[in-house]
Amino acid sequence: MDIDDSREFLENLPELKADETFCFDCNPQVPCFNRCCAELTLPLTPYDVARLRRHLGIGSEEFLSTFATMRSFPDTGFPLPMLRMLQGPGEPCPFVGPAGCSVYEDRPGACRCYPLGRGTKMAEDGVSERFFVVREDHCHGFDQGTARTPRQWFADQDLVDYNAANDRYMRLMAMVRATGKPLDARLVTMSVLCLYQLDKFRELITHMRIFEHVDADAARQAAVMEDSPAGDTAALDFGLDWMELVIFGKSQGLTRK
Repeated sequence: MDIDDSREFLENLPELKADETFCFDCNPQVPCFNRCCAELTLPLTPYDVARLRRHLGIGSEEFLSTFATMRSFPDTGFPLPMLRMLQGPGEPCPFVGPAGCSVYEDRPGACRCYPLGRGTKMAEDGVSERFFVVREDHCHGFDQGTARTPRQWFADQDLVDYNAANDRYMRLMAMVRATGKPLDARLVTMSVLCLYQLDKFRELITHMRIFEHVDADAARQAAVMEDSPAGDTAALDFGLDWMELVIFGKSQGLTRK
């Protein structure tokens, strides 16, 4: 399924209003446990990659070359890493085993969101959300479950930070989409480095002395350069501001000196 097919698939699902509830639970006692963790078309956001590669204790370059297939959004040119399934019967996720997900604490946002789909678009007051219910024939999670609204489900699945980072990325892509001109090859390469390779981005910041050319106070600089999960969040936020500045010559969160 390609990206356009995925969007059409989402739009054709039953919509769930923000105050509506659905019943669902997934755990090892559910008969279909792990069945949904195979043959996936699963895009990885910059925040997903930051969490996963740190969980695994490897660099971003190694993570992308080992676990991702690089594609791109056709309308913007932005990079789109897809999680690479294992070859063989069933094409399972590389992180799933009989006991479940081996990276559960840092699993991708799409996995956390399931069985909901979240559609977003930019709005005057921020981000407009729509929610959809994904019901697959093999899934028994709906047989018995706890009643939750979409927001309650997202809170239970610790999706708040994921959605915040992903919405910020969506805003940048929406701005580029509105120009009708996809990124050129140079900007695509830069976006991979600044958004999906935060460890390499820190090296670039030092080598290019980027902080000398933008208004970023000492606290923000220290946060960006900190090699930690919190530092990755700060570095991604800075990377998004930096890409906006490079592409458009101005940014809401960053200015040139």
